[in-house]
Amino acid sequence: MTGAGAGIGQAIAWELAARGATVGVLDINAAAASATAAVIVGRGGSAVGVQGDVSDAKSVEGAVAEVADAFGAIGIVINNAGILDDFLPVLDTSEELWDRVLAVNLTGMFLVARATLPAMIESGGGVFVNIASGAALVAGMGGTAYTSSKHGVIGLTKQIASDYGPMGIRANAICPGSIDTELSRLFLKDNPAVQKIVDGVPAGRQGKASEIAKLAAFLASEDSTFMTGASVAIDGGWTVR
Repeated sequence: MTGAGAGIGQAIAWELAARGATVGVLDINAAAASATAAVIVGRGGSAVGVQGDVSDAKSVEGAVAEVADAFGAIGIVINNAGILDDFLPVLDTSEELWDRVLAVNLTGMFLVARATLPAMIESGGGVFVNIASGAALVAGMGGTAYTSSKHGVIGLTKQIASDYGPMGIRANAICPGSIDTELSRLFLKDNPAVQKIVDGVPAGRQGKASEIAKLAAFLASEDSTFMTGASVAIDGGWTVR
């Protein structure tokens, strides 16, 4: 799984491992990937930490090969790696920022899917769980680049489900609202306007990374075999306002 060195990705890695999965922990930060994997191993599970940049095709291919060498065919892919854009509107968004956000948030998922689909097809099935965002469903939960990239994640998820469903492959997207992680706490500290929006969600709080992890585990499991192409909001009611 990608972006598993911290936050939501780390929580998902730990949850899947607790349920018996062997986990390839991929992160651009090698030390963070190794640390997440070490916790899993320390708890009696199986994991390997792998450094990789999801926006680079060769890096993705190398990381996927490393995980496959360690554990065999990859049957579950959690696409979680992503970056923010500081809620910038069109006129404040540089081409460089646009390209970088799309490269990580959307192209990265495409590259990971392209690298892992052949083995899934050969083995007769597999599952993708793509972490999108509430910004994939509505405007105002991110800036121009972030919102566009996350809308694209839903489109990619649907297309994978449509194209490869007959081959036993499922793909679903999770659309989290504001989740309490170290990154979000740092971001909200300097953005009182955004904090006000977060405080106004019907649930009255931020979500927990563990709550996203439980949903991801469900979508990756045999309990959701008739779910594919879906986009599931888990946002404390943010998108119903």
